[in-house]
Amino acid sequence: MARQILRRFPRTTVNRSCQVEQKFEYLLVMDFEATCKNNEMIKPQEIIEIPCAVLSTQDWQLKDTFHTYVKPRVHPILTPFCTELTGIMQETVNDQLYFADVFPKFCEWLTKGEYFGKPEKSTFVTCGNWDLKTMLPSQCDLDGLILPDYFKQWIDLKHTFCDATGYYPKSLKDMLVRLNIPLKGHLHSGIDDVTNMVSIILALKENYNLLFKTTSSLTTSTLNVRNYEQIEVKRNASKKNT
Repeated sequence: MARQILRRFPRTTVNRSCQVEQKFEYLLVMDFEATCKNNEMIKPQEIIEIPCAVLSTQDWQLKDTFHTYVKPRVHPILTPFCTELTGIMQETVNDQLYFADVFPKFCEWLTKGEYFGKPEKSTFVTCGNWDLKTMLPSQCDLDGLILPDYFKQWIDLKHTFCDATGYYPKSLKDMLVRLNIPLKGHLHSGIDDVTNMVSIILALKENYNLLFKTTSSLTTSTLNVRNYEQIEVKRNASKKNT
């Protein structure tokens, strides 16, 4: 059963004899961190870290990085769980700007770098759809900010990983383990997660000669309508029944 399911969604064919011409010139690798509680949903959840690394697909080198912490406005005091999970201390955010002041600076940085100066020059890469499908739109709604169109579609690295390997990963750490890449820094630190995501991207490019293409948008979980999570659930269920 599992093999039949994966045949419907075949993994990317590896052809190392010729390099794939990438659709995007830059991959903007990002990973938000936000306020949180243990075993409870904090409302509203607020972004407290914005990291974004610019990876060129021409030479696969990092070209620039944007990184800042953000002071939460509604719930300004971080929970002990949040600090333990993300490594972000209360004093780290105390003197930072609120999101309404930080986000325009981030957009200004994107404009200055001309990353969206022409169609399909750049795209964001996230680990899952939460960052751009849920967190950023809700944060912009909270602060009365307009969400620029270039944030409305992106590459979900989990889906790209599944395209290459036929396996839908559970997490960032799962991808690192399966690619035999050592973890760098603190898991759930935004800037460290971005560093590890770049390592995964480079490994996928090297081992699978992969074309990095848009997977997700605000209107659909994945543009190609592949529900890899359901595939993985069915595959696990099939293993238990054999």
